[in-house]
Amino acid sequence: MFLGLGLGGFFDGIVLHQLLQWHHMLSSWYPINTIENLELNTFWDGVFHSGTYVFVLAGLFILWRSGRLNHFRWSTGDLVAAMLIGFGAFNLIEGIIDHQVLGLHHVNETIARSLWLFWDIGFLAWGGAMVAVGMLILRRRHG
Repeated sequence: MFLGLGLGGFFDGIVLHQLLQWHHMLSSWYPINTIENLELNTFWDGVFHSGTYVFVLAGLFILWRSGRLNHFRWSTGDLVAAMLIGFGAFNLIEGIIDHQVLGLHHVNETIARSLWLFWDIGFLAWGGAMVAVGMLILRRRHG
């Protein structure tokens, strides 16, 4: 699950922050309309990426330790399920806390402000769907 959390964070940071530039970590509080705000947001994007990196390292550590156990059985289905649950959990947690509760940023701030909530809801739905599919895979595999 930690790998999924980290990869969900990397996807958000790399695709939405950097490639599409739809938002940055604090862009609702400090809009990208000055060099100082861009520098501040870029710094906090880096802090965010550092946190997602820690999740990936934790996931790799747990996977490595588990894989060395005699009774551990490698399972692609379990790995995919855990990754989906972690990625989806990232979207749900980040979407609720950062987008809705704190209002740090919204998914797509390049569009009319009246449409931001729809993108935020879509982000949450996407996260919920990933968690649901991951749980379904686990249920089918383990009864």
